[in-house]
Amino acid sequence: MSGGGPISQDWEPVVIRKKAPNAAAKKDEKAVNAARRSGAEIETIKKSTAGTNKAASSSTSLNTRKLDEETENLAHDRVPTELKKALMQGRTDKKLTQAQLAQLINEKPQIIQEYESGKAIPNQQIIGKLERALGVKLRGKK
Repeated sequence: MSGGGPISQDWEPVVIRKKAPNAAAKKDEKAVNAARRSGAEIETIKKSTAGTNKAASSSTSLNTRKLDEETENLAHDRVPTELKKALMQGRTDKKLTQAQLAQLINEKPQIIQEYESGKAIPNQQIIGKLERALGVKLRGKK
């Protein structure tokens, strides 16, 4: 270096620090315990709707009252006895198992089982498929 006088630095010291903890980090158990050990104040606030679904709890009293006042028993239609018997008769006449009949109409064997036991909710499409596969009228006396 050329020049005459003492070399001086006019730089400012650079201090590198960690980021301040965000809200989530302040709430974690380690941070709370560290704050307790150091004697810092810890504020705990109980949220009024903590652990609940606010949207569900806002109108429940209204819905609950409506349900309590409701006296009508509602139930799905079940397969009538005539249809069950006609289905079983048609299937046995064709010498088909429930699984074979189900495969013919592209349904699960469980569907046939439910129809024959009377547990199924009648579906006109499935009844139509059964009628075509078995060649038997299952609906009405047309």
